[in-house]
Amino acid sequence: MVILFDVFHMPDDVFSLVFATEQQVQVAKLFFNEIKGHGGSLDKTQMSVFANTLHDGMMIETEISIGPIKKKDRVKLSYNKRQFYDRILTPMRAMGMIDYDLYKKKYIVSHKFVDELNKIGMLWRKETSGSIGY
Repeated sequence: MVILFDVFHMPDDVFSLVFATEQQVQVAKLFFNEIKGHGGSLDKTQMSVFANTLHDGMMIETEISIGPIKKKDRVKLSYNKRQFYDRILTPMRAMGMIDYDLYKKKYIVSHKFVDELNKIGMLWRKETSGSIGY
């Protein structure tokens, strides 16, 4: 997965940085809140229930903006189950945001994402050492 960002226009949350569309951002936030709501992990059954509920359409509260008018409202969000696994869960696992424990058979929130971003920063620092005054 490729993350492209503009240092002068950083988004307010990490999901807007990682995912390309607003719908993907909303679904990733819902998924993350679902995991947090279950103590930081979901087993396979809970994951399946979440994906099926998302596929069937779930009511969420979101901020809707129509021109200058912004309001909070409940809307129905539907997201294909296969696309959820392919476009949300798989990239989050690949980047280290979510981990899967094979023994417990649970998806868990992971801190590997932060570790990998630190490694990227250190690689850049090593690449540029001596050339820009670090």
